[in-house]
Amino acid sequence: MTLQFANVLVFLGVGALFIFVNLLISSLIRPSKYSEEKLIPYECGENPVGSPWIKFNIRFYVFALIFIIFDVEVAFLLPWAVVFKDLGWIAFIEGLIFIAILVVGLAYVWAKGDLQWVRPEERHQ
Repeated sequence: MTLQFANVLVFLGVGALFIFVNLLISSLIRPSKYSEEKLIPYECGENPVGSPWIKFNIRFYVFALIFIIFDVEVAFLLPWAVVFKDLGWIAFIEGLIFIAILVVGLAYVWAKGDLQWVRPEERHQ
């Protein structure tokens, strides 16, 4: 029994040694002085123009979060669909309830107008 724990300990030791050796080799190989281009915030080949503290529209983040939520929830449907025939009627009803919850969430987001890139301006009178 202790031999099994020893295997885990050896595996962790080899993993830690691998990380240490790679960090040591990379610190010896890399240059110690960086060029001025290396020190700019973006290494995309373009010089940055303007202030980095510009305001982004929050709608991009909201849209991305909505996509991630629905994408992850739909990913839960894949294993259910794979074994669908073996599950029976109860699992079918549970799957329909799950899909209904997704549809209600989609309807709510759609009714709020969060799926539009450009929202019409609300005018206060």
